[in-house]
Amino acid sequence: MKFTGTYTALITPLKRGRVDEEAFINLIKEQVSAGVDGIVPTGTTGESPTLEFNEHIRVIELAVRVAKGKIKVLAGTGANSTSEAIELTKAAQVVGADGSLLVAPYYNKPSQEGLFLHFKKIAKSTKLPIVLYSIPGRCNISIEVETVSRLVKACNNIVGIKEAGGDADRVSQLRETLGPKFGILSGDDSLTLPFMSVGAEGVISVASNVIPRKIARMVELYSTGKSAAALKIHQKYYSMFKDLFLETNPVPVKYALALLGKCTEEYRLPLTKMTSDNRKQLAKTLKRCELI
Repeated sequence: MKFTGTYTALITPLKRGRVDEEAFINLIKEQVSAGVDGIVPTGTTGESPTLEFNEHIRVIELAVRVAKGKIKVLAGTGANSTSEAIELTKAAQVVGADGSLLVAPYYNKPSQEGLFLHFKKIAKSTKLPIVLYSIPGRCNISIEVETVSRLVKACNNIVGIKEAGGDADRVSQLRETLGPKFGILSGDDSLTLPFMSVGAEGVISVASNVIPRKIARMVELYSTGKSAAALKIHQKYYSMFKDLFLETNPVPVKYALALLGKCTEEYRLPLTKMTSDNRKQLAKTLKRCELI
């Protein structure tokens, strides 16, 4: 299986300290009707570090049930503990996820050999297709191209990567090294088109929580050779792409969705609400984009 197109890195709505299942179900229904290719529950945008194990699996299970096979569910099951990541990935397989998104271990900062052994052990524990996730800005390490290549050769279920290092040259290197069968997805909304121009085939998007139909259309247009039309969408929403990262993700996107009446503005510590100035700036941008 190859993951291409638009995948929404879903928030996890919270209400009075618990997962707001009704709001979550409504968000998924909106994603399905908007025509995205898939959703990513329990990633970083879904506040996975503060979800308890049972909550984590329940969120994936709900995503699978509501998606009903109409769109793919790429479950975030990464951890900085290999055994924990294995446990999460196995559980995601049991509840019916279509694949697993595995972030590089954060904080403990393993070597490239450690990364290789970490991902290999997880991949060997499951039948799920696996998409690696390299985001050095959060993890302080990147999954180097050579390491990705070793993993693909060692594990036939490692099928792609979410590339969030901000470097189009790395996308070129990945495509040249791994060939056309390997999936590459942008991990940054503002870089989706630049990355697609050198070999990526879509995006795992934060912005598509807010404008799923527009992001899906932008990716579809570019994929079918209509780059000028895709660029118009990029240019219209570029300021929003940037302002959704005024503070740590998912704080701004949850605020945006709260303004749209789709969830409450609630987080789990250590995340907390945006500053007053940033709230004003994001609201102003959403108005300029004709969203509120």
